[in-house]
Amino acid sequence: MTLQFLIGGEAVSAAEGRSFTRHDPVTGAVATVAAAASVADAMKAVDAAARAFPAWAAMGPTERRKLLNKAADIMDAKTPDFIAAAVAETGATGPWIGFNVMLAANMIREAAAMVTQVGGEIIPSNKPGTLAMGVLKPRGVCLGIAPWNAPVILGTRAVAMPLACGNTVVLKSSEMCPATHRLIGQCFAEAGLPAGVVNVISNAPEDAAAVVEALIQAPAVRHVNFTGSTKVGRVIGRLAGEALKPALLELGGKAPLLVLDDADVDAAVNAAIFGCFMNQGQICMSTERIIVDDSIADDFAARFAARAAGLPAGDPRGHVVLGGLCMPGAGEKMDALIADALAKGGKVLAGGTRQGAVVTATVIDHVTPAMRIYAEESFGPVKPIIRVSGVDEAVRVANDTEYGLSASVFGRDIQRAMAVANRIESGICHINGPTVADEAQMPFGGVKASGHGRFGGKAAIAEFSDLRWITIEDPHQHYPF
Repeated sequence: MTLQFLIGGEAVSAAEGRSFTRHDPVTGAVATVAAAASVADAMKAVDAAARAFPAWAAMGPTERRKLLNKAADIMDAKTPDFIAAAVAETGATGPWIGFNVMLAANMIREAAAMVTQVGGEIIPSNKPGTLAMGVLKPRGVCLGIAPWNAPVILGTRAVAMPLACGNTVVLKSSEMCPATHRLIGQCFAEAGLPAGVVNVISNAPEDAAAVVEALIQAPAVRHVNFTGSTKVGRVIGRLAGEALKPALLELGGKAPLLVLDDADVDAAVNAAIFGCFMNQGQICMSTERIIVDDSIADDFAARFAARAAGLPAGDPRGHVVLGGLCMPGAGEKMDALIADALAKGGKVLAGGTRQGAVVTATVIDHVTPAMRIYAEESFGPVKPIIRVSGVDEAVRVANDTEYGLSASVFGRDIQRAMAVANRIESGICHINGPTVADEAQMPFGGVKASGHGRFGGKAAIAEFSDLRWITIEDPHQHYPF
């Protein structure tokens, strides 16, 4: 059975009957057969969203809140369905997808709580008898483009706050997890949101460029949000810029975890294990560089490697911590990163083995700037330890990257750790916590090549609303001529 689009509140097949197949990255079995959108199909979704916009924008906040909260409850109830779909499509473990559903449902609830915060302000005017206001209004149709790595979280994040602000949405699902993203749309449909408020389309990988360009250029689309790689984000940003449309871009990362000389080593190891290997390291915030002071580096490396070596890896349907890598060729990339590091003096302390898409938790010590793993986003469970001498070198290495999404600093002297955090170029930084963290109400986003704009809570209201200047004036005011 072919998975259909959600357009205008209906399950719709591709106009030309085209479909594509997504295979389980671990077993190779067919995971999903999904409808493959043409540009014409994509425009039908935009048209449906445009038709639904006036009524949704005019709906009172209480009714909008009620519908969003109902969608969140439905999402929670569909947790087993999400787990089954996403494990098969992405190779992730069940606990990771279960966490995805929990956080995504809470993102919808947080968005529901924001419906009465889309307000404005009274601004003093120099014109006598004038009431001047800054008023937030919904933009219109918002296009969301979501990735596969945290499929429920990121697919939901692409639509929840736009809806709360009074926009309608088109979600372009990832080619890696069309069924998982289609389930998100189903939650909103079953909650009773009016037809066309939420639309979900899927496309074959070879059609992605044409479909995305057409969606961005569609006159009714007024805003674009994209989560994914920096390489693709540059393309999205360029297309949106050419169309003079605002874009929220949350892109790649090379998150550093700094372990200062006064750090609690066991605490830092715990955070590094979680940040490095959750979801096989396939998270934009994944710890990608462990920067350790020389004075404690031997102790940290030994404890960290021992913990990593004990993490079970295999079929995500079993009792494992690491499942499979999602993208074709990802395993071979891990092999290449390890080989390059070894050839240039790196030392593998744990892991370094692979069976198909399953790569063991791998730790490489004595990493230098000459190695690919130093600067290149691995997006997998191969992690470097970089030894430094003192705080200044730790900060320099942390900032020696084009990326700037998440970071972490471990140290017992909180004032010093805070001073270090303030010197790190990133949109997010945690003191004595892991680089991987997300809460629905927090401003989430990066700097530099990690993108711009913020998802989450009040910060997202500005992204998905237009600020208008409106005045009520004295009709008999004086004019100079």
